[in-house]
Amino acid sequence: MAATMKDIARRTGLGLATISSYFNGGNVREKNRKKIEEAIEELHYEVNEVARGLKTNATRTVGVVIPELNNVFCAEIITEMEDILRNHGYATIVCDCRTNPALEQEAVEFLSRKRVDGIINMPVDTEGGHLRKFLKTGRPVVLIDRKIQGAACDSVLVDNEKAAEDAMDLFFANGHRTIGIIGGPEEISTAQERLSGYRKSFEKHGIPFRESLICRGDYTIQGGVRGLETLVKNNPDMTAVFVTNYEMTMGAVIGLNELGIQVPDQLSVIGFDNLQFARACSPKLTIVSQPTVEIAREAAGLMLKRLESGGDTGAYVTEKLNTEIIAGRSVRCVAGWEPGTPDRKHQA
Repeated sequence: MAATMKDIARRTGLGLATISSYFNGGNVREKNRKKIEEAIEELHYEVNEVARGLKTNATRTVGVVIPELNNVFCAEIITEMEDILRNHGYATIVCDCRTNPALEQEAVEFLSRKRVDGIINMPVDTEGGHLRKFLKTGRPVVLIDRKIQGAACDSVLVDNEKAAEDAMDLFFANGHRTIGIIGGPEEISTAQERLSGYRKSFEKHGIPFRESLICRGDYTIQGGVRGLETLVKNNPDMTAVFVTNYEMTMGAVIGLNELGIQVPDQLSVIGFDNLQFARACSPKLTIVSQPTVEIAREAAGLMLKRLESGGDTGAYVTEKLNTEIIAGRSVRCVAGWEPGTPDRKHQA
């Protein structure tokens, strides 16, 4: 017969309330904790999570819904987030929706049936319809990377507009004026913000630009290849290109290699994320690096705060984190340009 909490109580001499507190993550004296853990091992006690969940209406599981599991940015966040949640007694169920809104809806419904205590989501559906029913249950949702207007939940975002401005400022500081961008899908908030930063940087420096320098991709490797080829074909005078996510950065590098374009002598490049890939490139790529560890910690922290608040929701929080530029050797100084030279309107 399987051991019960009463068996642990008899073995330790502790009350059921103390043992219950231990199993539910409450405060237990260190000496009592040791007694309970020794009894658990001796009696081969196993927690019946299903029964406990039915009793407490909590499963101590958190659902995670992301667009692509093979995306390095997503994978790094999930790894760190899972460690934090596990250390607080929560298991995670990760669902990859393949950047498909219908699959994202199915994933949320699946997690809801599994009675997860909360969901952390990098949303594909920018309208938030997939979360509406889950949010009505009162269980917490934390959005990462992308926001949904009007959603009653916490968010952890990156200052994408400033990230793009910083990349463009580096190009301008090195004398580049005809700078292309491979942006993301029009409906994705991160893509909108990065394109806004790109445009603002031209305005800030008083330099005109043409629409042919803007190419929208789809956050995939092949999208980066197509974007690079399109920009080069339509802008033979282009001296630099900013690629706005990791997969498209890989694609752009493939496109450069296939076209035989030398970096940075013929075209300067700033990419996005994955330092290891940037280091593997020759020359080493200059990249915008997102704080994946910090994103994961903030998201997990907000979720834990909601789960452990005892129903006290409080005001919803939006955390906005900064990126950094990690310098490589993929940005050249334009011939005849001296770094630090003031911008002159209409000069290229």
